[in-house]
Order: sequence, then structure tokens, then C-alpha cells
Amino acid sequence: MDVELPRTNLSINNRTDLRRVLHLESLYKKNKSEEHPLKSMLEMMVKERMKKGAEVKRSSLMDNRTQEIPAEENLPKSGSSFTEEDSSSERKDKDVMDQHRHRASLSEGSSAVSQLIAPSSADQTPSPKSSRSSSLVSEGERNISFSSHDGLFTSGKVGSSSERKSDDVDGQGSRTSKMRRGLMAGPITTSAQENSRRRPARKAAGSLSFLSQADSDSDRMKWTGRSWSLDAGHTESVGISSFETDSCGSVSSPRQETESDGSDGVQRVKSHKNKSAHGPRVDGLHMEGMALDDIDDEEDLGGFSAAPVHNSLPQLNLNKHPMDQQTATALKEIIFGSPVMCFSEEWKRQSFTFSNTHGLRYGIVQKKGGPCGVLAAVQATVLQKLLFERTSSDSPSERLRVSDAERTTCLAEAVAEILWRAGGRKRATVAVNSGRRLFTPVGHYRPDGVLETITCISVEGLDDLQLLLQQNIQQFESGPFGCVLLIVSAVLSRTIQMVRGDMDVPTSTLIGAHGYCTQELVNLLLCGQAVSNVFNDEMKLDSGNGNFTLLKGIRERSDVGLLSLFEHFNLCKVGSYLKTPRFPLWVVCSESHFSVLFSLCKDLTSSQWSPREFDLYYYDGLANQQEPIRLTVYPGSDVRTASTDDPDLIPPLELCISTRWTDAVVSWNESEPIL
Repeated sequence: MDVELPRTNLSINNRTDLRRVLHLESLYKKNKSEEHPLKSMLEMMVKERMKKGAEVKRSSLMDNRTQEIPAEENLPKSGSSFTEEDSSSERKDKDVMDQHRHRASLSEGSSAVSQLIAPSSADQTPSPKSSRSSSLVSEGERNISFSSHDGLFTSGKVGSSSERKSDDVDGQGSRTSKMRRGLMAGPITTSAQENSRRRPARKAAGSLSFLSQADSDSDRMKWTGRSWSLDAGHTESVGISSFETDSCGSVSSPRQETESDGSDGVQRVKSHKNKSAHGPRVDGLHMEGMALDDIDDEEDLGGFSAAPVHNSLPQLNLNKHPMDQQTATALKEIIFGSPVMCFSEEWKRQSFTFSNTHGLRYGIVQKKGGPCGVLAAVQATVLQKLLFERTSSDSPSERLRVSDAERTTCLAEAVAEILWRAGGRKRATVAVNSGRRLFTPVGHYRPDGVLETITCISVEGLDDLQLLLQQNIQQFESGPFGCVLLIVSAVLSRTIQMVRGDMDVPTSTLIGAHGYCTQELVNLLLCGQAVSNVFNDEMKLDSGNGNFTLLKGIRERSDVGLLSLFEHFNLCKVGSYLKTPRFPLWVVCSESHFSVLFSLCKDLTSSQWSPREFDLYYYDGLANQQEPIRLTVYPGSDVRTASTDDPDLIPPLELCISTRWTDAVVSWNESEPIL
């Protein structure tokens, strides 16, 4: 109860749906017409329950004071009825009549709750046969009752008279007996709603609730008007040896042998396993909805075999732990350099939301400046999944016309790839927003409403990581802190200590001045290591007296490359591991801003292929781009354009391209050059 589970498509998100599921529409309208209406549904239910309880008590007191009331007036009306022969015999036996009066009060209490939970039905009058078959039976007899609401049914066995007396010592019964009769049963839930947790349960004692659809097969029980019933003289308990499950995990009714009874048209069910057990009373089983009872794993199932339930998504054995102040402080120090600094509004509001512009639906939209380095790294990885790693017969240009479901799937796969790479391809940690504060900051720490709400989930398998992100991808795609969650996840996957050790200077940060991404953060997302440089491997600088300074660079060929305008000005050297990545995708660093260049031809990065010309596509999520920008590159060509006459008019993007293809000439193909 202390952990908020992720919301799914089956979650109830508003009060209207909750009233509909609990069947409280009529009670809600009645409360609304009151002079002082109650504000919560729980108050409405408690008020109605107390009202019904008072009526039951008054009825019980009247029954105790009235000794000469005919027997038929004291019979229970909500659950079942006696036949005329039973009524005449009971009038002769005063002790038995007292027992029936007590049973009637309990039955009315059960009916009060069932009216709150079950919907009203216009046709509730049972046929004569069903009334007879659903009547109370004598000692030692067994009965099974099925409810007609929504094709659901409950099964149970009525114990002997001595067993019923032991449950009804104080006139109202114990809490457990009330729950077994359905007096405290809650709303019906589906197995899909319970897929993320396993509910503990009480001992069923021979009762079981499961899903079924009534049909007319010869090997199933027949409908008798209002309920399914067994012959009152049948004394064997019903054993269920196996269940039938469909692909969605719902449980259908068990196969049972039946034999017809010509006297009253009711079929008997032969027992597969005769094991007697205490069961709920029959007057508590006649409810219009299914009474969902829980069963403890370690307790006896009363002769019923366990049936596997197949959920739509596999269950994960996750290691969850809430964020604490010590970890949050260390995260702020590695991200900002101080625990008193906080994420700006630009970072908080930025998520990986896709564009709806025609021809650019694959692009992630950037709202304001700052997180461009993170967005460009994720954008390039999304294109990697979309263009080169998904099996499709479409051409690369056709793959760019992506649907909503496809781009969301690619985003989940891209985030999984980034985190798995940061964790050394051995583990990963996913940070999700819990929606509530998990610790109260004290001391030298300034809260920002982000890190205090994070729950960390650790996994040790790529398949588990991908499944976890599929279940929580909306937090990254449309949540308020999607970009921040990715940074925290990447740092925790790499671990704070290893991120600190990757940097040349231990005091370096991942977010620099003005909220811009540093090269360490971009390298962490592209290569899995927060190194400070972009050249290959390492470089040692002699500091004199036998000392040297170790500069750390990229250790292996990356999937996504990088081109930098700083290299054009001889301020850095980008190594071949980034210039020639495995896929023709490059993050471009130009004018303190990160964007993406990509090609649809995978052979472009092959060293054996030297095309005379090729096309590159450019995407910038911050530039309010309205149409695709296609550039044609002529490497080492003598072709010249008007822009090259004045070096100051050469677009910075062309200068970045020239660091990869020397003396390349770029044609913008009627697009306006970006200066």
C-alpha cells in the first residue's frame, strides 16, 4: 500500500468510472437530491450500510417480541424460499423456527450490501422451478448457486446444521463468516488489473469464484431461470480438476460430468474429487454480482486445483527502492556541482514528445534551450532503431512515415539501449516518477520537486529492461520530467562513482553554465561513459618531473557518431570512433547547440564505399522545422555554390560536414540555408 503502482489502460482515472464499476449510480443520484449531500462515495456507502443495518436490527427485535407470527412471514426473502411442505413442518417445531428467524436477519443484511455492489435488474422474478431448486436445503445436503450477472458465477457448499450454528454464535456471525457470505465483498476486478501484484487471501473453505460464460453444451449445467442449481438431495461436493484458460488469461468453466433428473428438470454434477469442507451459507451466495474471495497461498484450497493465469505482460522480479537524500545529494553534485542547485523549468518540462508535422513525425520536439544534447542523443538512437534495426519490407524513406505506436516503441528501445550501454551491458537502473515525495530534505539540500519523487528500479537483463520501459515509456514520452528521468537513470546505471571516475577533472559536471549539456553528458548517452574528450582512447600529457596528466577519450567505435564545429576551429579533435560510427547517424555540435544528421544508406559509413555524392537529412527539434531538410553532399568535388564566395556566409552545418568529408560541397536542395 506504500508503493503507487504504474497506471495502465485498465486503471480507473475518474469518479464517473469508479461509480460505474461499483454500481453506485442510483445511490449517487439519491445522495445528490439530499439537502446536505455527502462528498465522497465511501461516505455514501457507509451511510447506506448503517441505514440497512438499523433496519435489520429493528426487524430482529420485532421478530423476538412477536411469537405468534406465521412461519411463512419469517422466511428469508432475499436469498431463497421454503416450499409449502417445509413451511408446515417448521410451524410445528419452534426451535427450528427460531433458527430461521436468525437466518432471515442475516440474509437481509447480505441483501443490503448486495444492493450497494450489484446493479439493479428489471427482471428478478425467478421461475417456479428455479425457486424450488434454489430453496434452502436440510441438514447434510449440499447446494451450489450461480449468479446471472455478467456471466459470472460463484460456487459454494452449505455445511451441516451444526456447522452453521458454530458460525452464528452471537447472532451476527464472525468477521470471517461475514466475508465468506459476501457481506464484505468488494467490486469485481479482472485479472489484468491484478497483473502487478498478487493478492493475499483468506482460507476459502471450499468456496471459489471464477469466470464463466453460460452455454448450452451437454457437459455443462443448464439454466433454470434465475440461477444454476443442483438437486437438493445431491450430497456430493463438487471438485474441479482443471480449468480452461484462453489467450488473455481468463478462466472458463471446468468440464464436468452431468446427469439429468427427470423430476424437476435439474441436472446433477458428478464429483471428480470428494473432499468435504466448510462453505458459505447459501443465502449469502444469491447476489447479483460475483463475490471475490481471497485465498492464502499457504492454506488449503478445499479440493480445488490451482489454475495458472496468463497476463498480457510477464511479471518482473524488480528491485525497487525509493530515492533517499544521500543519493539525491550525490546526484545533484555530479549534475550541477552543488546540492543547492535545481533543475530549471526548461529541464522539468522537457520530455521526448514527438512532432505531428507531416514528414517529421519521427522527430522529437524541443520546447526551450538547454536539454538539446540529451534530445539529440535520444533522437539519433530512435532513428537507429527505426531505420536500421527493425525488420520491415518498406524502403528507408517509407520508414520515416512512422505511426504513433511505432515511434513510441522505438523510443522505448532507444532508452533501453542507452541505459543498457551505460550499465556496461550487465545491469541498468530506471528512474520513474512516483507522484509523491519520498523523503523530507534536511540540511544543506534544496528540493526541486523532481529527485524527491523518484523511485529507482534495477534490472539485470536486457529483456527485462525493455519490458519495464514499455510499461513506463509514457513517463519519458509525455511525463513532465522525461528528460530528467533519463539523466538520472543513465547516471545510476553507470553508478555515480564510475561517472566521477570517467571525467578528467573530478569537479566536472553534466550540466554546465546556462543549463547546457556538457560533453561528458553527451558522451555518457552516446558511448556509455562520461569521458571528457572525443578523441580515440586515451592521451597522456607530460607534466614534468616524471608526472603526466591522463586525458580520457572514446574507447570503441560507437553506434551513433558526433561532428563538432570546434574541430573546424582546431579546438578539439574528433576521433574515428565517432566520425565513422556503425550507423550513418551523427549528433552535430554547432554554435553551442546539438542537432542530428543522418543518412538512409547504411553503407555510407563503410570504409570500402566512397560515393561521388550522397544525401544527408538534417533535423533540429528546436528550430520549429516544418518540412524535411535534405542535403546533397559532394565530397572532394570542384562544384562551388554562391555561399562559398564569402567565408562568413558558409553555414556552420557545412563546416561540421567538412570535418568528416574534406573539401565537401553541400547543396541545400532549395531549402533555406541555416546560418
